[in-house]
Amino acid sequence: MKTLTINITILLSVCMLYAQQTPAPAQQGRIAINGAKAHLGNGVVIENSLIIFENGIIEYVGAMNASIDRSGMEIIDAKGQNVYPGFIIPNSTLGLVEIDAVRASDDVSEIGMWNPHIRSLIAYNTESRVVESMRPNGVLIGQITPRGGVLSGKSSVVQFDAWNWEDAVIKTDGGMHMDWPEIFAYGHQHRGENPGLKINDDYNKEIAEIETYFKNAKAHNALGKKGVHLPYEALNGLFSGTTKLFIHVNDEKGIVDAVSFAKAQGVKALTIVGAYEAYKVTGFLKENNISILLQRVHLRPNKSDEDYDLPYKLAKLLIDAGLTVALEASGDMERMNSRNLPFYAGTTVGYGLSKAQALQLITLNAAKILGIEKQYGSLEAGKSATLFISTGDALDMRSNNLTRAFIDGRNISLESHQTKLWKRYSEKYKTP
Repeated sequence: MKTLTINITILLSVCMLYAQQTPAPAQQGRIAINGAKAHLGNGVVIENSLIIFENGIIEYVGAMNASIDRSGMEIIDAKGQNVYPGFIIPNSTLGLVEIDAVRASDDVSEIGMWNPHIRSLIAYNTESRVVESMRPNGVLIGQITPRGGVLSGKSSVVQFDAWNWEDAVIKTDGGMHMDWPEIFAYGHQHRGENPGLKINDDYNKEIAEIETYFKNAKAHNALGKKGVHLPYEALNGLFSGTTKLFIHVNDEKGIVDAVSFAKAQGVKALTIVGAYEAYKVTGFLKENNISILLQRVHLRPNKSDEDYDLPYKLAKLLIDAGLTVALEASGDMERMNSRNLPFYAGTTVGYGLSKAQALQLITLNAAKILGIEKQYGSLEAGKSATLFISTGDALDMRSNNLTRAFIDGRNISLESHQTKLWKRYSEKYKTP
């Protein structure tokens, strides 16, 4: 019995050690942010602003106005600081994997190639320490996206301060994700093949399989028998317009083929994810009203004959063509790199975009693509008070320093496991 008591005590201690911070309570009373330089996220900047919000909703955004009665409000003096809408990270696996080497903490993908009925939302872990580390950089909202197979499943949009996924969710099952076949593939050395890049001889066959799957799904759903084939039934939203199709594809031909496929199938809304060679077919994408979730800009060119700075200036090329573009951060170490989202946007400023345009890549444009622009993505009256205050430029890693952050008007903590360690060890070598 004594041993059991000791074991239980140790277990509870470990659970407390790794438990998340308590989510912030609902907003109490009205709050006014005075004097900040407000970057609204819609291209507008107000040098000396006043922002008032109550019950999680913005009531007023505009120039400082002394005639507005602020008695009884909590006043935040932000003179000399900057205020921004909360940043949005699309196409993210945050909360689906905690430790890659621990299989029990990995819920990022399911077995099999056809999983349109899989819902990433119910696997989202609000206790994740990785998610917690997003907030000090202003990343407050994310699209939680499954991986693997041809049809990976459905994504949902959440905010990053909640007890559970039910409390976190902003938009439920709004996206369906598909990995488009690659035109070029690497050979399998263990099969005696050349490991270099070669043409994928099965490309057309793989597309035909996708077309057949959609055809069978439509035939099944036309029968009106619900609950018989959940994967097929999960595709219904693509044709009614309640679910957007996100096709992950990078090469020029693949992008054109993917868009043509979606149009032929009657898919109502489509976004291309990755889109490395989208700059070659901007006219086609514009004509078909296709939005873009652009791959991480901190990458090297894919081919030896490409401009050395192509990944950095892709956003500029696509914006200039009139496309709706947002940034994502998938790839190696994507969960950790998600916190660098504002600095990816900042890089695009050095390659041609204005700061207002760069900010839109991770605020209003992202909100539009994810279908949450009526509530989030910009600082406007009637929208959610999801915002933060920074002493410096939030797109610059040297000066991004948050002092306050709010999600739906709730004053959230900016502490994380990493900030606690920083404070702990910054004291270690100080002279007594």
